[in-house]
Amino acid sequence: MYYSQEVVDEVLANTDIVDVVSAHVHLKKQGKDYVGLCPFHNEKTPSFSVIPGKNMFYCFGCGAGGSAITFLMKYNNCTFREALQDLADRAQITLPAPNYSEETKKREQHRQDLLAVNKEAATYYYKLLRSRKGERGMKYFTDRALSAETMKMFGLGFADGARSDLTDHLRKKGFSDELILESDVAVFNEKQGLHDRFFNRVMFPIQDVRGRVIGFGGRVLGDAKPKYINSSDTQIFDKGRNLYALNLARRTKADHLILCEGYMDVIAMHQAGFNQAVASLGTAFTPGQAALLRRYTKRVLLAYDSDGAGVRAALRNIGILRNGGLESSVIDLRPHKDPDEFIKAEGKEAFQARIDSAENSFFYELRILSQSYRMDDPASRTAFHREIARKLCGFADEIERDNYIAAAAEKYFIKTDSLRRLVAQYGNANGYGTDTQSGAGERSKTFRSGRNQGESKDFRSRIPPGDGNRESKSRAPQAGGNGAAAARPFSRRLAPGPTRAQKALWEKQCLLLTWIIDDPRIFPQISRYLQPDDFDGEIYVRTASRLWDQLRKDPEAANAASVISSFETPQEQEATAAMFNSHLEGIEDKNDREKTLRELVFFIKQASLDRMTRAGGASSLQTLLTAKQQLQSLRSANFHL
Repeated sequence: MYYSQEVVDEVLANTDIVDVVSAHVHLKKQGKDYVGLCPFHNEKTPSFSVIPGKNMFYCFGCGAGGSAITFLMKYNNCTFREALQDLADRAQITLPAPNYSEETKKREQHRQDLLAVNKEAATYYYKLLRSRKGERGMKYFTDRALSAETMKMFGLGFADGARSDLTDHLRKKGFSDELILESDVAVFNEKQGLHDRFFNRVMFPIQDVRGRVIGFGGRVLGDAKPKYINSSDTQIFDKGRNLYALNLARRTKADHLILCEGYMDVIAMHQAGFNQAVASLGTAFTPGQAALLRRYTKRVLLAYDSDGAGVRAALRNIGILRNGGLESSVIDLRPHKDPDEFIKAEGKEAFQARIDSAENSFFYELRILSQSYRMDDPASRTAFHREIARKLCGFADEIERDNYIAAAAEKYFIKTDSLRRLVAQYGNANGYGTDTQSGAGERSKTFRSGRNQGESKDFRSRIPPGDGNRESKSRAPQAGGNGAAAARPFSRRLAPGPTRAQKALWEKQCLLLTWIIDDPRIFPQISRYLQPDDFDGEIYVRTASRLWDQLRKDPEAANAASVISSFETPQEQEATAAMFNSHLEGIEDKNDREKTLRELVFFIKQASLDRMTRAGGASSLQTLLTAKQQLQSLRSANFHL
């Protein structure tokens, strides 16, 4: 870790997480906690909570959670150190010089190695485009009217028809097969071994905001499918949290950024002088990308294709931008399909005029919606007006809502007072800040855990995987064979998913950890029977270990935010936050709760003993005997709440 846990705890102790989050998310008080629409995924019904008592946040919809540090890391797409510095500045705390641990040094070196692979690959593609082998790629770009200067600015390249040229080149440069595979410029299968991911494609290097190559997009030459392929997510590349050409667009003097659908649209716009253009990376636009945009602008213009798919994408992304706190408008490209086609046909002056007259996104939504109604039919027109009222409920701010009511009434020839009353009717019934025509948003997941006596209890939790990863795919290469070229050096395999029994165990572990955080007085009773090593799954063991250490030092100092922030990566922090957000429901009687607590501890201890027994020689005889004795005493133990 860069800083000692004491320094991190001091910053968190002087941070009001409600203040931090409410600067970016509209929150409403609900009991002791605060709720709002999650900034990390698109939702209509709030599932995002800020829990001041634990100094943390959690979303039951997407699983995002953690401390104020985690929130800033995710929202601002920044590092642990940058987020901690931000909070320290708010609290007027001077941070000491950072202390880099060996683990941190290794992690950072690995990141640098992956960046080096991508940089070398980008250089290889760049040179190949400008060689005899790249003539087909160069023809594609020149046919699209790109200048040599533009191609250089975007680092455009070419991957020829050979299947292992780049892989062989990288090996000669000293990069290991494991690193080449992890960077995703190459793939592996039994038949071909390690070979290039991209071939017979023009190449678009993807750079982060600092200009470092983190991935690639490739367009096939010809009619093969898929037309575009992109690098998969890696340790340095997250498609949902980066944007194409943002490294260039962030320097624009314009008061907005333009969001496009494709790489060529962005490149054509930059060549025409519109250097504020960016695009998503081969996937649907995400809340994470909206959060990234918000670091550089308050207003986004959508320049999506004018066909049906483009309209649907625009309507979807307007909501994401709005939830992300961004103003948005839509550029009308008709009669042309996309920005590239428009600029070639009508020129940059005409395109600038379309930018200047971009349509307010709310009225764009209404215009598209109106196409489903007949304005010459009173019943249909009335139904449309009701839909307008429902959509107006999406504005949580009263002044903003009133302004849009007045504007919508004037535009669609509705009496302002009538529309205001209709909005109030829907708003009072469903609440403001939500689009009431939409279905219910994501709900927190309820798990059921059986009791020994056949009774049942409910608790809510999002179970973090046992290894701390949110995905089941294993990207770690595995050694194999004898090292000969013909042998299989490694393979990428799917890790087996958790069993039903393992999921049940993880659920109970989450519930117990939450219970301890909520009521640390029970810790001395539990620690007589359970130690961190009794938990199943590495992330659970590490979380329990840090919580146990904290409580042994000061039984009154249970602090979820401190435990969460002792982990450095957002993935680990989210997994830990999930453990502290289980909720026991339907058991109010004190005796029943005490019985449930004993059963939880017994269940976890029994599972631990079973693992030790299966491990055989890995556990000493004395350790097994002690565990059995503890389990036996648990049968008659009395827990007091």
